[in-house]
Amino acid sequence: MRMLAVSSVLAVTVLGGCVSTPTNLDGSLGAPSFSALQSMCGTSSVDYGAEAQSVYSAFYDAYVAQKRGALPKDRYCAFQASIAERYSAYKANPGAEAQRAWANFFLDQRAQALSWRASVDPTLRAG
Repeated sequence: MRMLAVSSVLAVTVLGGCVSTPTNLDGSLGAPSFSALQSMCGTSSVDYGAEAQSVYSAFYDAYVAQKRGALPKDRYCAFQASIAERYSAYKANPGAEAQRAWANFFLDQRAQALSWRASVDPTLRAG
């Protein structure tokens, strides 16, 4: 069971490594910081702990799509809110099942963010 959760997290990490995403939560090369991305939606920042870099990558990819007009801001904010809600549920009741549910959910969200970004970023399209 734990292996599945670890495999899912590893898959997210590998997926995240394939695209150009800032490697510093403070932003780099003109990218907004993680806290700036979270504050775009007018909500409090969430401390994602060890998951912060992966969540930042997902938020950043969705942000690129939002910035380039492929994702409405309200949908971007709903995306952030759903991740924050599921992460909070996972942290409130940690355990193998909760970790697996979080990892599976986040893997799906990461793939969605990459899909949104690929729709506006030609460097992510196969060809």
